[in-house]
Amino acid sequence: MQSAKNDVGNYDGGRMIRVVLVALVLAVGCKSKPKDPRREQLGRCADFDPLRQPFFGDTHVHTRLSLDANLQGNRLSPMDAYRFARGEEIGIQPYDADGNPLRRLRLSRPLDFVAVSDHAEFLGLVQTCLDSSAEGYDSRTCTQYREDPDAAFLTLNFALTLAQGRARAPRPCSGDSCAGAELAAWDEIQEAAEAAYDRSDACTFTTFVAYEWSGNPAASNLHRNVIFRNHVVPDEPLGYFDTQQEEVLWSRLEEECIDAPGICDVLSIPHNSNLSSGLMFETVDQDGQPFDAEYARLRARLEPLVEVYQHKGSSECLPGSTAGDELCDFELLPYRNLATANLGGAPQELIPADFVREALTTGMRLEGELGINPFQLGMIASTDTHLGTPGAVEEDRFQGHGGAGLAVRDALPSGLPDRAWFNPGGLAVLWAEENSREALFEAMRRREAYGTSGTRIVLRFFGGWDYPANLCARADLAQIGYDRGVPMGGALPPRAGDGAPRFVVSALRDAESVPLAAIQILKGWLEGGEARWRVFDVAGELDNGATVDPATCVATPAGSDSLCVVWEDPSFVADQPAVYYARVLEDPTCRWQAYYCNAAGVDCDEPSTITEGFEGCCDQPVMQRERAWSSPIWFRP
Repeated sequence: MQSAKNDVGNYDGGRMIRVVLVALVLAVGCKSKPKDPRREQLGRCADFDPLRQPFFGDTHVHTRLSLDANLQGNRLSPMDAYRFARGEEIGIQPYDADGNPLRRLRLSRPLDFVAVSDHAEFLGLVQTCLDSSAEGYDSRTCTQYREDPDAAFLTLNFALTLAQGRARAPRPCSGDSCAGAELAAWDEIQEAAEAAYDRSDACTFTTFVAYEWSGNPAASNLHRNVIFRNHVVPDEPLGYFDTQQEEVLWSRLEEECIDAPGICDVLSIPHNSNLSSGLMFETVDQDGQPFDAEYARLRARLEPLVEVYQHKGSSECLPGSTAGDELCDFELLPYRNLATANLGGAPQELIPADFVREALTTGMRLEGELGINPFQLGMIASTDTHLGTPGAVEEDRFQGHGGAGLAVRDALPSGLPDRAWFNPGGLAVLWAEENSREALFEAMRRREAYGTSGTRIVLRFFGGWDYPANLCARADLAQIGYDRGVPMGGALPPRAGDGAPRFVVSALRDAESVPLAAIQILKGWLEGGEARWRVFDVAGELDNGATVDPATCVATPAGSDSLCVVWEDPSFVADQPAVYYARVLEDPTCRWQAYYCNAAGVDCDEPSTITEGFEGCCDQPVMQRERAWSSPIWFRP
């Protein structure tokens, strides 16, 4: 865990207060939950802090159990992915004739938590096609799987693009012949998560049992990562072939987990709305009817978070739209579905409704009609690595991520290791009392979470009505933040007096990155039923003189180690619903492809230097600003 002890809210109330608070939490938990030898209880960890700490992790990771990763040469197991996340060096594809990996990778800093989220679809097929003793091993599908993996990748994934309600698992898994293999893979996922989880009071590493639901009608992305609270999970993962509508997935998860006897609990996290062609945040149900209150309730209960950023681009906002601003043009893919993102080609016209900012204001409008906000979404980020390398986000050591990217199965790449329009992905950060499943899952459920583009900025965001103007200078910032308001992910308490809401935003730089340039607060509101957005620059300065030498990627920083501000909304109108979130930006640095292109001697003004594999060097910006996005805070009149 990266320390956040200082102006982002340390806690020095004394050991006795900590002991009393832990005892109260344990007492409540013991009365309300059934006994189980592996049941999580807050207070297990030695560094328990009731004022919470930031934990950095990755909730979107694929291993050799995922069809697309396996067909692209991934040989790493879920356990290998956890070893990598904890700081061990691993080898990654391609492999030589003797099975030795031709590339090796290690994180510069371990992660605090990981959810391996292999695709639920094809779990049994992958196992069947690689096990010579399995029924179906000699089928036409499995023969193609082994002999022509590129063709198998296209034909098998085509099954996921069929219309909702018409998709069927392909042979040999169209019946029950792959059921045993699927359950064996599901068991492996659970066993690896249990073996890697640190249940000692040191709490060095947390795992979650998880999988990805991969609905993809007409190549429009509807994918969700399904994450379970603890070790008690359904007998099998529910994939797209089992539940072809999102609301069917949520209903089944509610019925078979949340409302079932025992301690099962679950949430799902949608990702890449930027590639959903208008489907991810559409406002009709599976029958084409407008949302009703029951639909909104179900969605709000199961989906408290959205993955705003990952390998396949940013889903925050669209430049040029009514909800956009110029800094939305960050890792913005010029495609609007998974097929074109994978294959490339001419840019497509993007759809504003595919972006999270639009969904936030749409949710407030629906809340006014239904009484429930189905899009009350906190924000995280992750990698979506298909190399089994959670947290591999360093721009200067990026090896690609596979999946929808460039396959590096048989030989080392001659040029860039991934398609230039993709990126290394980001990290999920959770504010929790300790690094345990119970504490981290509750942080996700209450949306006290944020995402980064890979940097480890420590970000806090509170909203209330009477924060003191000097709060940034006080050691009890976090205590007052909670006592007098709500953290990121919450809704403002009832208005006190006639004033406008006040927000406190505090950010610490990543010690291994460049300084912070600025903090912005993004405000969305409804005015006469129409959505409006505005950007407020509240701390620091973007044009601070920081520079980067594009030929060497050497940065000359000019920003700050920390930024903090207490800000009052000058445009507040008491009868307008509003949503606020913070965006923290670093000084500029080089984008990942610049390191490869510089090393290869590419000069975009000299076409002869752009050799095979390096064509992408001149298609992307050399410089960028790494950033963090807080979960929002809502105002309801």
